[in-house]
Amino acid sequence: MDLTDEQRAFRDDLREYLDETIDPIVDEADRNGPMDREELLGYVSDLNDLGVGFDPETAPNFFGDVWNFTIAAEEISYTWPSLLVGVMMSFPALFVQFAAEQTRQAMLPKLEDGDCLAALAVTEPEGGSDTARPNTVARKDGDEFVLNGEKTWVGNAHYADCVLVVAHDDSTGASDMFMVDRANNSFETREIDKMGWKGVSNARISFDDVRVPEGNRLSNMFSNAIMAGNEMNDIVPFPESVTQLFFDQKPLNATFSFMRTGMSFMSVGIMQAAFDAALDRATDRETFGKPIAEHQLVTEKLYDMKAGLETSRQLSRRAAELLEDGSEDARLMSSLAKGYTSETCKDVTDDAIQVFGGEGLKTENRLERYYRDARVMTIPDGTTEVQKLIVGKELTDASAYS
Repeated sequence: MDLTDEQRAFRDDLREYLDETIDPIVDEADRNGPMDREELLGYVSDLNDLGVGFDPETAPNFFGDVWNFTIAAEEISYTWPSLLVGVMMSFPALFVQFAAEQTRQAMLPKLEDGDCLAALAVTEPEGGSDTARPNTVARKDGDEFVLNGEKTWVGNAHYADCVLVVAHDDSTGASDMFMVDRANNSFETREIDKMGWKGVSNARISFDDVRVPEGNRLSNMFSNAIMAGNEMNDIVPFPESVTQLFFDQKPLNATFSFMRTGMSFMSVGIMQAAFDAALDRATDRETFGKPIAEHQLVTEKLYDMKAGLETSRQLSRRAAELLEDGSEDARLMSSLAKGYTSETCKDVTDDAIQVFGGEGLKTENRLERYYRDARVMTIPDGTTEVQKLIVGKELTDASAYS
């Protein structure tokens, strides 16, 4: 893939920042557990200056260029996947601009200052990957909705200013999404301790009779914004071809097509870091009087890792091309890419540890972190099994999961 001069400059500036600012502190920062709000906001500010972000000024150029989005996903994940998750999960803050008056008054100043952190609440404790039938219910009461239910594995939930919640709309009998802002509502969160992505907060949220204005229902936000004269890509700052997917598919499916493409590039970034480390080890480390790269079974590991890395990168790029085109196959290919690359990432980091031998098992070695982060990749935004079911549905038009 040939990058434009602007995309290449974007990548190089981002890479320089990651090498100089994040790489020296990443090991200790990850060991210390989730970033707190101020730490994350500091990184958000730095990345905004580089063109990565979700504030109204930065988002159109960042999300509006699919390749900038994927470049950032791969480059940041090469150094620290947790940082990418913390930044990217705040994208629902974009919708604050089109929410009800009380939410706009509370959140817009923070959004414009780059201080509005957000979260997307999809997964439920009992439902897992079943996003089509949420147990969280939004009941219409006058000009408000009353939310009750629980969500889990919500990135940024602990310190998010606003949360976009997937819930069953009792008034329509269908699923929708509802913006809950913390200035006007209260909800409880409980931090989750996990094996990977340890630098970013994930939490469980409880909604107990949380009242939100009807203008905070996502379908209302979209329709009201369009009636006010906004184009679709003013609301969702993707290229026009991508925003068309929000008309052709359910909004959550279109969102996942974008997110899963990003997840695929995340896996590529982790794989590249693990491969680079293993290649250095294979050429530097000596056993039996010669570099271990001269032992045939080590060379076989390098072959397998390189093959997995490059096929994953090309599949990810194909998913991005279809997403950029607004293709009807974007959902299929993003799920295929996410499922394949996350499983391959797990295999590649495992092989990298094997190349390191006993040294790869030490917690002071980055391979241990790469492996934990890689293991997480097969589950969020739909498990590998769910991706296979989606691909099957897209190929055959026959559902195996309804």
